Amino acid sequence: MVSRRSHQKSRTGCAQCKKRRIKCDEVRPACSNCIKHSITCDFQTGHSDTSSPLHPPKFIGPTSGSNSPGSARVDKKPKPVISNGLHPGELQMADLELLHQFVTETCYTTSNRPDSHDLWRIVVPKEGFNHDFLMRGVLAVAALHLSHLRPDQAAHYQHLAHSHQDRALGRFQAAMNTMTETNCHAFFALSSLIVVYEFASPRTPGTLAFTYESQDSTNWLAMIRGVNSILLPSWPWVENGPLRGLLQPGVFDTSVTRLPKPADHQLRQLADLCETAAGGDEAIEAYTEAVKALRKCFAKIFTRSSVECEIATAFTWPVEVPDKFIQLLQGRNPEALVILAHYCVVLHHLDNYWWLTGWAAQVMENIYSELTEPWRDWIQWPSTVISRNERCLVWRPLSPDMIPTQTPRSLKCRGIYLKAKEKTTGEQPFHGSPRVAAICAKPGPCPMA
Repeated sequence: MVSRRSHQKSRTGCAQCKKRRIKCDEVRPACSNCIKHSITCDFQTGHSDTSSPLHPPKFIGPTSGSNSPGSARVDKKPKPVISNGLHPGELQMADLELLHQFVTETCYTTSNRPDSHDLWRIVVPKEGFNHDFLMRGVLAVAALHLSHLRPDQAAHYQHLAHSHQDRALGRFQAAMNTMTETNCHAFFALSSLIVVYEFASPRTPGTLAFTYESQDSTNWLAMIRGVNSILLPSWPWVENGPLRGLLQPGVFDTSVTRLPKPADHQLRQLADLCETAAGGDEAIEAYTEAVKALRKCFAKIFTRSSVECEIATAFTWPVEVPDKFIQLLQGRNPEALVILAHYCVVLHHLDNYWWLTGWAAQVMENIYSELTEPWRDWIQWPSTVISRNERCLVWRPLSPDMIPTQTPRSLKCRGIYLKAKEKTTGEQPFHGSPRVAAICAKPGPCPMA
């Protein structure tokens, strides 16, 4: 019996031979069978199907570089690295948690206007995907919000917040010279978030300013003014951009002048104080302009509609006061501190925002410690408003003792001394300090009324 000639099966032949079910000799550039039948061989086109459907290639898993006989060697290619140094597939769970926090909760706390909430929830994060500094700012504010909501983990979230904010500010400052019509919207959004972040940051007791750990101590009024000056050149672009809904037309309108009686009375007293202020004509002019701007701010808060942003309205005063007033305030001049104390009445209206809670009371407390006894008499009305949690710039009746009178021993004289434990006796029972009691015991109109 003649034995059958053995042959070796071909698994890498051309497609034409496989289709005809004949053995391919795998000669290149064209096999003998294709030449014999005058047909185009796959080897000539470079599209040879080397893996037959009947014999799929064996899957070789990610071994540890085995070179044993019969094992195929797979060349391992390095994973591509993206710009932030992470490999694809690596999730940063902490950052995802912060982004989730921002789009589900924090975005609703930046304004009282419902129409702006979707801009913060959707448009701002979308801009952040194209501008790293903005996304860092979003995550920083969200981290501070979580530190407020979870006091037991405050240190952890504050660390995340400072880390993101450091990087955001560094890249923000580096890119400021290249502000264009395309990226100005990211600058605008981050500028607003910077204000939120600085107010929300842990406060330093005994100062009139907040302290940011990686920077020098910065006056919060100067910070608001600085953010505004950065945006002025790009304002026309922002007005026509995707975040135009965050702007409030007419926020600097000067036609509104109506005020509740107590506020109007106090501002008239401040105007009189400015006329005799020390420091020369330049200082007097600065104080006068600051009081005029404060009157406009009071009036806008008092008459604003529910669709107007109360935060934007409240922050018009820091923007409008002259530079000289900021210098006088930084120099702790008493007239400037008294005017600032009255602005705390406006800040107190924003006390329901988590990032502004307690700011008015702390600034007022620090102003009181900076002033000497004669000047403390001038801040009694704003301190009473804040200590009693009054909202004097709203449409509703006020407590009787919040209405100024022209009679001696006015109830308004109690002011910040409501906290004092001492009691003195004048012509009538009076609770307060000996200094104020002595003033009120004098004949004639009450000097504080």
